Amino acid sequence: MFERHSGSERVLLVSINFGDADYQDSVEELHRLAESAGLSIIALIEGKRARPDPALFAGSGKVEEIASMVNATEAGVVIFNHALSPAQERNLEAALKCRVVDRTTLILDIFASRAKSSEGILQVELAQLAHISTRLIRGWTHLERQKGGIGLRGPGETQLESDRRLIGKRVKLLKDRLFKLKQQRAIQRRARSRNRVMSISLVGYTNAGKSSLFNVLTHADSYAANQLFATLDTTTRQLFLPDVGELVISDTVGFITHLPHTLVESFRATLEETIQADLLLHVVDAASPMRDKHIIEVNKVLAEIGAANVPQILIMNKIDLCATTAGMTRDEYGKIQEIRLSAKTGLGVAYLRETLAAIKQDFMLPAARTTQANIVNNEYHPELD
Repeated sequence: MFERHSGSERVLLVSINFGDADYQDSVEELHRLAESAGLSIIALIEGKRARPDPALFAGSGKVEEIASMVNATEAGVVIFNHALSPAQERNLEAALKCRVVDRTTLILDIFASRAKSSEGILQVELAQLAHISTRLIRGWTHLERQKGGIGLRGPGETQLESDRRLIGKRVKLLKDRLFKLKQQRAIQRRARSRNRVMSISLVGYTNAGKSSLFNVLTHADSYAANQLFATLDTTTRQLFLPDVGELVISDTVGFITHLPHTLVESFRATLEETIQADLLLHVVDAASPMRDKHIIEVNKVLAEIGAANVPQILIMNKIDLCATTAGMTRDEYGKIQEIRLSAKTGLGVAYLRETLAAIKQDFMLPAARTTQANIVNNEYHPELD
C-alpha cells in the first residue's frame, strides 16, 4: 500500500500480477502516472491471476475486496494498471458503484492536461475520441449541444448511433486540421533540406531528461520537471555550433511501456519530425534500474512509426545520480555509440557538443548521408568539461 498523496481526486490503484517479469516496475510507473495526474492516492490493491477474468478482469473475489475498500475510503475513482475492455469497464463500474479508469485512459488524461499547442490539443482530442468511441454509453450528448441538437437525429435513430455519428464528424474535422499542419511541417522540412540544415530529434522514455538536455543545448526554457510526460508538445530550436554553423534540434514527447496505440496514431504528424530527422539522440535515464528495458520500449515505438533506420546515439543522462563517469563509447569501427553526461550539472555535455559539431561538419560533405554518424577522428578532450 502506498502512502497517501495530496491531490484533487481520491483514487484507488489496482494492479493484477499475471507473472510478468516487469510487474513491480509497472506498479511503480502506475503510481507515478497517478501522481503526474495530480490525484490523491489512497491505496494500492494487488492480486495474482493466471489470466484476466473475461467479465471483471480481476475476478469476483478481488472485485468484492475493491468494493469494500471503495466504501471504506469513499474513493471516487478506481484505476486499473491494465487495458480494460469496454464490457469489463462497464461491469466493474456497476459492481464498484464508482468510476473505473484503465491505464490507457489515465495516460490520455495526462496528455490532455499537458497539451498547450493547438496541434497538441488536436492530437490528444483525436486519441481520446478514438478510445472513447469504443466505450459509448450515452456519454457524449454535450457534442450534440455544441452543434445545436435540432435536426441532428434521423427518424428512429438511437442515442448511441447519434453519438457515434457526431464523434465521426469531429474525428474527420480533427484529421483535416492535422493534415494541414502536416503539410506545413513538410514545407518547413523541404526548406531546411534545400538549405542543408541538419535536423536532430531528442527521443527517449518519459522523464529521461530530454527537455533538460534540450534547454542546456539551446538555452531555451522548455518546461522540465521530475514527472512523467512533463513535455508533450514538440519544440524546435536552432542550435549554433562554433566553426560549423547552425542545426535544428527538436524536443519530442516521451514514450512509455504500453503506450496507447491511439496516441501513437494521433501523434504521427508530430512524430514525423523524428522520422525525417538526420540523427536521433536517444536520451536514457542512466540511474534507472530499468534503463535497458526503457531503451527497448523506445526502439519499439521508433520502429512502429518508421524511424528504426534513422541513425541514433545513446545519451546516458543523469550520471550525477549514479557511479558513472562522463565520456563516450565507440564501436569497433570508431563510430560513437554512447555519450555519458548530466544535463542537470553540465558534466559531459561538452562531449555531445563536440560530437554534434563533427557530425554537422560531416553532414555538409557530399557523401554526408552515409557517413554522418561515423566520427572516426573525434578525439576526447578533457579540457572541454
